[in-house]
Amino acid sequence: MSVVPAEPVEPPEPAWRQRAVERSTRAAKLRAEQRVQRFLDAAQELIADKGTTDFTVQEVVERSRQSLRSFYQHFDGKHELLLALFEDSLSKSAVEMHERITAVKDPLERLKVAVNLLYEASTPREGQQSPLFTDFAIQLLVSHPDQVATAHLPLLALFTELVEDAVEAGAAVAPRPRRTASLIMQTAMFTAQAPAAPVGAHPSPIGAEDVWAFCLGGISGPGGAAGDDPAGIGQAPATTEAGAARKTSATKKATAKKTAGRKTVAAKG
Repeated sequence: MSVVPAEPVEPPEPAWRQRAVERSTRAAKLRAEQRVQRFLDAAQELIADKGTTDFTVQEVVERSRQSLRSFYQHFDGKHELLLALFEDSLSKSAVEMHERITAVKDPLERLKVAVNLLYEASTPREGQQSPLFTDFAIQLLVSHPDQVATAHLPLLALFTELVEDAVEAGAAVAPRPRRTASLIMQTAMFTAQAPAAPVGAHPSPIGAEDVWAFCLGGISGPGGAAGDDPAGIGQAPATTEAGAARKTSATKKATAKKTAGRKTVAAKG
């Protein structure tokens, strides 16, 4: 009986070879990450210098002291570089926001602080670079909606968690927390970019407090009055004074209607 295998057996790859390849791969990845970061840093500097994103790829290449060929190895064009900056900024904002709200104990107050921080970060400032690059965020949203949606995922995850915490504490109503979180984010970010509404012949400024009051009204539930009564923040909608008053009024009306109905029936009889 033959002990020679029908097919030749490949000897296992030596462990030293696997280690060498892994080491080489890690080194190549690190070099690529460093090149990408130099392009991002150069673009950041140009935005800070110009106060706008009106720069060319060639300017980024020259500022980074790298080659045009290297740039197109990592980016498909300027729009992809801007997307990378936008995604990086949103990710950092989510981390910073989480750190700043950690000390706040009340779930609804945490959400309020997050809304205020997002509004502040999204507000364009003359002569200053906006943290969330609002000068071209709208353009990216129109031209690359899927990538922009992906870039917002870290912030969306944070706001979804905050909405869920408020619902669990009985301080908010949100059957679909993720969708509610998305609506709250969009309200804060887009309102911050155009913070004025026409009232008669004069614009009426809309601030972060106005945005929060609007969002709070949307999660307070039917009959809730927390958006109208700051003292109601942190309480379940049914426990607010104005909400209880409306509930009592509705009960009285219903009782009066029933009484009138019974009198009509008795008169006919």
